[in-house]
Amino acid sequence: MSKFIKINPADNVIVAIDAISAGEKLSVDNTVFTVLDDVSAGHKIALQDFAANDNIIKYGSPIGHAREAIKQGALVNEKNIKTNLDGVLEYSYVPQEVPALGANENLTFKGYRRKNGDVGIRNEIWIIPTVGCVNGIINELANELKSETGCKGVDAIVAYPHNYGCSQLGDDHENTRKILRDMVLHPNVGAVLIVGLGCENNQPDAFKEMLGDYDTDRVKFLVTQKVDDEHEEGMKILRELYDLASDDKRVDVPLSELKVGLKCGGSDGFSGITANPLLGVFSDFLVAQGGTTVLTEVPEMFGAETILMGRSENKDVFDKTVHLINDFKEYFIQNKQPIYENPSPGNKAGGISTLEEKSLGCTQKSGTSKVKDVLMYGDRLKTKGLNLLSAPGNDLVASTALASTGCHIVLFTTGRGTPFGTFVPTMKISTNSNLYNHKQNWIDFNAGTLLEGESMEDLGKRFAQYIIDVANGEQVNNEKKNYREIAIFKTGVTL
Repeated sequence: MSKFIKINPADNVIVAIDAISAGEKLSVDNTVFTVLDDVSAGHKIALQDFAANDNIIKYGSPIGHAREAIKQGALVNEKNIKTNLDGVLEYSYVPQEVPALGANENLTFKGYRRKNGDVGIRNEIWIIPTVGCVNGIINELANELKSETGCKGVDAIVAYPHNYGCSQLGDDHENTRKILRDMVLHPNVGAVLIVGLGCENNQPDAFKEMLGDYDTDRVKFLVTQKVDDEHEEGMKILRELYDLASDDKRVDVPLSELKVGLKCGGSDGFSGITANPLLGVFSDFLVAQGGTTVLTEVPEMFGAETILMGRSENKDVFDKTVHLINDFKEYFIQNKQPIYENPSPGNKAGGISTLEEKSLGCTQKSGTSKVKDVLMYGDRLKTKGLNLLSAPGNDLVASTALASTGCHIVLFTTGRGTPFGTFVPTMKISTNSNLYNHKQNWIDFNAGTLLEGESMEDLGKRFAQYIIDVANGEQVNNEKKNYREIAIFKTGVTL
């Protein structure tokens, strides 16, 4: 097996698959040279001499320019490369041809068909607070119901505490209401108890109106200031909800009903070579079946946004994508923060040096299909196919936002590893086998086998079947460990 990979014929750097020591001889494109530095797996090596300001090419595109002269064989990292990106840009609509998708295989999974026609892949009971003041109460209620029932007949009983619902203004207040609304209406939940205090900004009666037409048998409210014993009243309601939800059964459902969120975090130099392209292959597969995928992390589109814009279904979607990108840049500017300083310490340690490099790897999760729609934060899905969603790169905030669109699963690629999960199954896909072998209690699927000779075709088939198995009820690690949380995007003042 080779110790390095050249991703694109136009690249002027290679990526080390294994650690390479200074002094080793490498042969690339019939040129032999000496490696000048010790290079860790996932990091870049210069294939040529660079003068200051020369572009460095990876994935066939510039990922920045040399800060200074770089010798052939030298390590290329954040110390000697700088981003080319700067400021808000203007864009032109230049539609690009996209490859034809594969055949619809008429596949199915076993899901829960809800009263309104929606489909869930889990049948859980959730207790959701309108305000953080009642977090202790909802945790107590969830624990007692689990103790009473053993969760027999349902997939989980979960309380979802959060810190918001009061002392918020403007967009922050609406963001909280939207995410909580989306959770209540999510098809993975068989029954919901919404617990309020009574004096909060997120008033239970107003929130009830925001839900619109909902299943009043499966969604109940408890306002704790209006009852003598909130625990007794809450358990009475929960027992009734449990009796209903525990009778629900899985039925055959077309794979076209599946909705999947695409996310990455703790990325490394292999993210754009293994796990993210695997998600892209799956996204194209699911879209070909009539299903839906959602790509988010807008700051991690910066530098690769024109690829997505060129795949817009039409001019209207292009215009929405331009606003998605530039509005998020303005968010950084308004808060007096640099737009392009995104790679984290972990990213840099794993071999990612600039935001362009990160974005060109990240956007591969979207595959090659057309972008059908663009969602604002808190919006719910209405268009099948590939969608873009406005949300930050933060792992839990973005994953919560993906689940809130109606996604049944979040696929989360990582080169460094993370245990967390949001309120839908949050599947971890490792970029390398070392991580998978050391963290099997975190990682659900290994894409590192692509570096060891497995073909993308074979890996893609295994991956698609595993996702169908999870849709059928197989638990992923965050569910087994009960790592389930939510995080809501906040931008403004707290009173």
